[in-house]
Amino acid sequence: MKRNLLLLALCQGLFLTNNISFIAINGLVGLSLAPVGWLATLPIMSYVIGSALLAGPVAHVHARLGRQKSFMIGALIAVIAAMICVLAVQTRNFALLILGTFISGFYQANGQLYRFVAAEISTESLREKAVSWVLAGGLLGAIAGPNIATATKNLMSADFAGSYLALALVGLVAIAVLSQINFPDHIDERGGSVTNISAVDLLRRPAFALATGIAALSYGVMNLLMAATPLAMNMCNYSFNKTALVLEWHVIAMFAPGFFTGHLIRRFGSISVMLAGAALYLICIGIAVSGDSVTHFFIALFCLGLGWNLLFTASTTLALKSYSKNERDKAQAIINASIFVVMAFTALGSGALVIGLGWTALSLGSIFPTAIIIGSIALFLIYRRKIEALNPKDSPH
Repeated sequence: MKRNLLLLALCQGLFLTNNISFIAINGLVGLSLAPVGWLATLPIMSYVIGSALLAGPVAHVHARLGRQKSFMIGALIAVIAAMICVLAVQTRNFALLILGTFISGFYQANGQLYRFVAAEISTESLREKAVSWVLAGGLLGAIAGPNIATATKNLMSADFAGSYLALALVGLVAIAVLSQINFPDHIDERGGSVTNISAVDLLRRPAFALATGIAALSYGVMNLLMAATPLAMNMCNYSFNKTALVLEWHVIAMFAPGFFTGHLIRRFGSISVMLAGAALYLICIGIAVSGDSVTHFFIALFCLGLGWNLLFTASTTLALKSYSKNERDKAQAIINASIFVVMAFTALGSGALVIGLGWTALSLGSIFPTAIIIGSIALFLIYRRKIEALNPKDSPH
């Protein structure tokens, strides 16, 4: 089990290397190729839309072929997509870049399942810690992603073509690692098979609905600010090296807490940890609107990363308690599709808002989804107390 978790954490790191590199460079490459400036983050949006549209097919592939083959197919598609992006940059073809980032969404839809698989390959007592440990593997991506983008920016004749080529190599390494993991068989522990439960029925469960909403909104706020950061810092005339440093520490903050977030969740509960994450989002927004120095960007993005880790890890562990094993593919597809839909809007919106209105206005706009997060948690707590008052045994997770 420990060997499998370690290898899965490595896969998470390789996946995040791809993901963070895409976030760091796609907006800048899009700005150089797009016909109008406000479409600069369209490659990021196409990446997320591809993830959203392909989340269902990915779940179907996992149900039919099992975890290992499906994950390896996802990594192979990442290699193909990266090579398409190399060609797009070399030929200055914006449409081809959109195609490449869209196809890469299949890899993201797969990679977002690693955290759920961590729970599947661990014991019941270590489930929360296993999820957070695998998410902590994203530290590799936090360090490797921005540094690969920086080191390979000028490797080929066109800026960042070498970065996409490096990501193709990262995908090949991921395939090799995935081939060494022993994944559990795709069967229900009680002998059942994949259920045909509807999305509506799952979302009627308060815990599942809350977990899905928090996962989507936490990713939305994080993506809105993170995707806009390279453009905002470029508008402030900061070098790409400084931008890469800010993003690197932002992603470190996203995944380093994974070494202890699971312990916090077991001790204080998912709800308390999610509230702490929302508080960090408010701190991030406060710092972001107070100035646009490199230090302001650095601290704001660092708090953003910490808040995301608490919100996302806690919502994942809450979700795991809200569906059975034979409902997992449908439930996980709903959660991930919801995340990608929100990310798609925030990816395009971040570019349009930061270029049209500025970094301060964009940051202030993040208060609204953060308020929804806090309000949703408050409503769930009220509902849970009512249920406990009527029948303590029926209290939702």
